[in-house]
Amino acid sequence: MRIYSLFGLTLSLLSLSSATNVVHYPAKLTNLNNLTFVLNGTGAPGIFNSSITPDSEYGIYNWCNMPHVRTREYQTPSSDYTLKYIEVIQRHHKRTPYAPNTFFKEDITWDCTGEGPVYYGKGTVGVTRDPTVVQWSGYTNPENPFTNSVGPGFVGSNCAFPQITAGGINDSYTHGADLRSVYAQRLNLSTTLDTNTFKLRVTSNPITSQVSGGLLHGLFPDSSDVAVLIQADAFDSLSPSYSCPVADSIFTAYTTGSTNWTEHLVDGAELYEELDAVSGIAENDNAGWHTSFDHYYDNLSAKQCDSKPLPCSVNDTSLCISQPLADTVFRLGNYEYSYYYRDAFNSTLFSALSYGAWVLELVGHLKEQIAGTSEVKYFHNVAHDDSLGPLLGIMQISEMVWPGTGSEIVYELYEKSSSNSTSTSSNFFLRVLWGGQPMQTSLPLGTNSSGLLDMIPVEDFFAYVNNTIGTGPELFAACQM
Repeated sequence: MRIYSLFGLTLSLLSLSSATNVVHYPAKLTNLNNLTFVLNGTGAPGIFNSSITPDSEYGIYNWCNMPHVRTREYQTPSSDYTLKYIEVIQRHHKRTPYAPNTFFKEDITWDCTGEGPVYYGKGTVGVTRDPTVVQWSGYTNPENPFTNSVGPGFVGSNCAFPQITAGGINDSYTHGADLRSVYAQRLNLSTTLDTNTFKLRVTSNPITSQVSGGLLHGLFPDSSDVAVLIQADAFDSLSPSYSCPVADSIFTAYTTGSTNWTEHLVDGAELYEELDAVSGIAENDNAGWHTSFDHYYDNLSAKQCDSKPLPCSVNDTSLCISQPLADTVFRLGNYEYSYYYRDAFNSTLFSALSYGAWVLELVGHLKEQIAGTSEVKYFHNVAHDDSLGPLLGIMQISEMVWPGTGSEIVYELYEKSSSNSTSTSSNFFLRVLWGGQPMQTSLPLGTNSSGLLDMIPVEDFFAYVNNTIGTGPELFAACQM
């Protein structure tokens, strides 16, 4: 383990008597973060072309639809423990690519007829209670002289880039139904959502609300009108979008400012040549296509998850991106996420600063349950890959991946029967599930400090958070130092 230093100084979140030190416990070394294998190996690091994972393989990495809690694999704890509360945070489900990640002109179309995002306002009285549903459908007009200045992308498409696809909505529904199958009886959830016992939170990115519609239909099949929680972008902890200049500086220092990061970009120069020959992206591009493999990863994976072919050049249809080349991009994407949040020298500090606010909210929810001051039994958050990424960094997961669509972390709070408790602390225990199973971390927590977050005393988790993130005022001050 290490206490990191930056600019020659020991890293502490606040130079006060109550200062907290960020201790990094390295991730496991696997093919995912082995650059030699990433560049020279074969195969994709999981499933990239279907939302369906065979039951016999459920739990493996599926970028299109990550494993989550469901009845078939769920491990019920001893009857000594009673489930009191869960908090779920998940990434949205599969979508169209982001507009900046599309080629100037794509060789295929992408049709979203009848699948567009829904936007409209409503009120509480009279006609405002039941307005007409308004669904967006993208279009272009040749009379607009600026239309082609940004490229047609998918020519003539009526999609939003991004938007959750029909397949993503279906996956969202299944996700909600699977969660219901496990937790409805354990938490005494009705088929109708009770706002006193259940909360759902989204970000300002509309795709999280699009997922919520499908998810809630599976979770609460008799509810059709639900209010969800959202924080303002200026301080949203879920996205996250709150200002933390120190975190930004640390991230820049170990990515674009470090040869540890640029090494894989230099070594991948020939890959970029092959990809650029098909996409038409210029070698001297300044839109981020060559500062990471993120753009190509999003473009190719979104297409394959939606059963679309890998792209060919619009200028030479015989020149196409092969499956082995796409698989290499997928390996590189996972390598990059492992570096961002687990392998880089200061990644744990960055995660603590950039996502600490959400973790402090989680701790607050858990403490309310222990104190008996909240009726909420279930809190669900729909977020993004760059939400789960730093959260997995804070949790110091032993094997880091790029959180695929539908990725899920569940915090389960249990109370142990006092007659069977031997603990000198409270009778509350925490189990953290990743992909539906207890999370394996590099932390010195759990039985024999194994790092397995399976029924650990909740006070141990609180102590770790306090040592890593500190209090709210300490975190705020550390972000501005």
